[in-house]
Amino acid sequence: RTDFPSMGERSFNRYNYGVRLSAAYEVNDKHSLSAGFYSGKRFQIRDANLNYQNTRTDLLSGNQSSFAYYNANRQQKEGQFTLANLEWLLRFSKQSSLTLTALYERAALEGLTTNLNVPGKGSADTLQYTRNPSTNPLDAYRLKADYKNGAWAAGYQFRYDTQDGNFLYLTQVPGTNTYAVDPAFTSRVKASNIIHAAYVQYDSKWEQLQYSMGLRMETTDRTLRFSKGNDTRNLSLVNFFPTAQLRYQLPNKWVLKAGVSRRIRRTNNYELNPFPEREHSETLEQGDPDLLPELITTAEVGIEHTYPKGSFFAAPYFQHIANPIQRTNAVYNDTILNRVFTNGKAAQQWGVEIGQTQKVLPWWQSVLGFNFYYYRINGSLFNNTIQAANNAWAYSINLTESFSLGKNWSSQLAINYLSKRPTLQGEDSYFLNPSVSVRKQTADKRWSFQLLCQYLDLGWNSSNQQRITTRGSNFYSTTNYIYEVNQIQFSVSFNLLKQNRKIVVPVSEIGEKEF
Repeated sequence: RTDFPSMGERSFNRYNYGVRLSAAYEVNDKHSLSAGFYSGKRFQIRDANLNYQNTRTDLLSGNQSSFAYYNANRQQKEGQFTLANLEWLLRFSKQSSLTLTALYERAALEGLTTNLNVPGKGSADTLQYTRNPSTNPLDAYRLKADYKNGAWAAGYQFRYDTQDGNFLYLTQVPGTNTYAVDPAFTSRVKASNIIHAAYVQYDSKWEQLQYSMGLRMETTDRTLRFSKGNDTRNLSLVNFFPTAQLRYQLPNKWVLKAGVSRRIRRTNNYELNPFPEREHSETLEQGDPDLLPELITTAEVGIEHTYPKGSFFAAPYFQHIANPIQRTNAVYNDTILNRVFTNGKAAQQWGVEIGQTQKVLPWWQSVLGFNFYYYRINGSLFNNTIQAANNAWAYSINLTESFSLGKNWSSQLAINYLSKRPTLQGEDSYFLNPSVSVRKQTADKRWSFQLLCQYLDLGWNSSNQQRITTRGSNFYSTTNYIYEVNQIQFSVSFNLLKQNRKIVVPVSEIGEKEF
């Protein structure tokens, strides 16, 4: 048996900056043009400095051997992002219009992970030193056409993105300043995704009944090309996404509602890369080139009520998730876990959401949300060699108290709590985030100043921390992540435009997700 406890500190250094521009031109009452541009950068360094104690026990004799070492692990990521979009709106009548949109996105992504193992902190005797530099540029294009005519709407979207990742694994040659490439962990992966989607939707009302029905069809073609063995993986999917929403108005401001919808959670290219990366001393993390997107179907019924000082709703629901994406573990060797993104077979969630908004006093508004549910998941892992399943009850609570203090002063107190939740191989512990903020706006509403304190702890030793636990037939792993508490942020904003004027700026759809 091998015991491999560790303790240490993990810290982050992040910054980002950017500029967004948008312009609109009304050609005439039938035609208008708008364009947007964004350029920015994101940068992050994550340091994990851990002391490891490796103890091996012979279960037959009881003999033990152990040794300790110090691991300094640094992961650095940066990305240069550029986006540009152009939109043309053609109005045929007050109820009929056509909108054409084109968007281009470029993300220059780079990374470097280093692992240094030494007998103790500050030691000059290197046991192992590895470097994992990577470049992963991305280009993406999107074309959209949306047509609306009264209650009818229809549209088409084309999306195409490519990514060319180059991932190196370099090991320092003992006693030298040179590095050798480890071919087992070095790779080049080219990915491309082509998506065609078309939809139609109808919204209408009949007496007290409002209803909406729609259908979206989507085809996906994904290609992965690997440098090793000239291997290629292709995936072609056709999916349908129906939606239906009903709202029936009852007397005294009560509403009955029901709805069914289906949506998709796409994979990102990081989750598809099958070649391992040494994330920490105890983990090799890799993706699955055959990973499928999640397909989430949700059905709900509910009731709403509006009254003079607030509102209330309650909605029982059922959710089915096909191909739930999970991060699972298996033993690579006695002290290293192989952490792999993979699909479970299916997951189901039954629950009820309850929410209430209440104006307690003219200057005090309270919002309470509660979600109580049962979650069940099962699947076959690692080429069907491991069967896994888990289930449990879970809940979340969100409470927000807002106060208008007069003279454009306001304050807000919020508490967000997630209970322990099951995963395919274990569970994630509770997570608590209490926060308080104070905001001041100038009389012309151009300037605003905000002071925010989040992850308030007040000596509880329970805020902003979470324990992640996984287990299998031959391993047990648990990590308690304890983050900084009582974080204070101060922000200043200035509005160049007149109040209530909306401006549309381009937003990253793919690059930010890949960062």
